[in-house]
Amino acid sequence: MPTLRDTIAEDLRTQITTGRLKPGARLPSEPKLATHYKVSTPTIRQALALLQAEGLIEKTHGKGNFVRTPLRRITYTGGAGLPFAPNLQTTIRTTNIRARGYLRNLLKVPPNTPLTEFHCTTYEGETPRSVARIYIPRDLAPAAQLASPSWPGGRGEGRTETQETVTARLPTPEEATALRISPTRTVLTITRIALNSTGRVLEAALLALPSDAADAVFTTHPTLKEGKTDK
Repeated sequence: MPTLRDTIAEDLRTQITTGRLKPGARLPSEPKLATHYKVSTPTIRQALALLQAEGLIEKTHGKGNFVRTPLRRITYTGGAGLPFAPNLQTTIRTTNIRARGYLRNLLKVPPNTPLTEFHCTTYEGETPRSVARIYIPRDLAPAAQLASPSWPGGRGEGRTETQETVTARLPTPEEATALRISPTRTVLTITRIALNSTGRVLEAALLALPSDAADAVFTTHPTLKEGKTDK
């Protein structure tokens, strides 16, 4: 049996999807919604949290809840660089750091190995669409930048294998701030590791995209078994 929270969320969801509440429209205040639905304010907040997690509304501090304007979906192509869609622009900030903890294990390097961190944010207009942190051992960074015109995160020279792990989860506080999304809105995260023929990690990339406006596409090219020919 649906709870009051679910019933209220469904009613507001229907108003949004049918166009009764249009993109950019401000919802009534939480106390007014509570009076309208004859429930407590905490119940209203729970219903609104569901809609925020679905990406249907967004809360602006000090202003209220607004119906989100649907975003064009962007596509991440497996093994490639950053997500793609027409009119996306990317800002890149670099920092020199040392490999410790999680990064040391991810890159399989000794503690305190010098790394270059590329912090990349893609925008559509003024709206952030994805964030990525790309880590490269500093002795490889200059070559990696020159290896591919699609840098950062291209298929640079020397790569023989790319490992990618895709996860759907809630954003970290840093990701929620960078993407300007609710902390209850799910993100699609991709951890990409590029290796050379000796197994050395050339690059580790950590990407995050709002999952309701992004696709991840991976293409497999079958190889012929030994002894068989393509006819």
